[in-house]
Amino acid sequence: MARTKAADYEQQRDAILDAAAEVFAKNGFPASSMAMLGRACGASKARLYHYYESKHAILLDLLDRYTRRLIDIARQVETASVPGPQRLDAMVRAFMREYATSQTRQVVLLHDVDFLAGPQRRKIRAQELEIVGLFRGAIAAAFPGRIPENLLTAHTMMLFGMINWTFTWLKPDGRLSYDDFAKTVLRVLREGIGTTMETSPREAALP
Repeated sequence: MARTKAADYEQQRDAILDAAAEVFAKNGFPASSMAMLGRACGASKARLYHYYESKHAILLDLLDRYTRRLIDIARQVETASVPGPQRLDAMVRAFMREYATSQTRQVVLLHDVDFLAGPQRRKIRAQELEIVGLFRGAIAAAFPGRIPENLLTAHTMMLFGMINWTFTWLKPDGRLSYDDFAKTVLRVLREGIGTTMETSPREAALP
């Protein structure tokens, strides 16, 4: 007879994933153990195995949920009533708001995908490529006719290089907010480095 799931089953899984993100980000996936994860979330190893069969299963669920969340954020911007030229601005701002509260998940996504088995790794990589595609479309709409088709992906990856590593230096409670950094990134993309830090009328009108 199948074991009935507790009413708080998904809540417990969420707590495990939150703890795992902290442990993996701090120690790296190879050096992390189920015992360490158990201590981090106040559960025994036996209890952890009730929710996940292995730490690889935890890693997969953590990355799958996170990349799907990023896809959802980008899609929400894409389908919202945001004019094409301003879609990139809204997408960058939305991602920076997410990054402000998901630094550990971003660390794990950038460092630990390759520890997944082949099919699992390909699944996460495919979801990452979907995110790239959504941003690629937003960049094309923001700069119509200005970027050659064969360079759109390179420009997209340049943008990710600017925002994806903020966890290494940008602090949520620091002097520069994540929203202000989003404005800086967008200003550099449109006007280049060294432009005034004052908000232009165009920026003030953006969502």
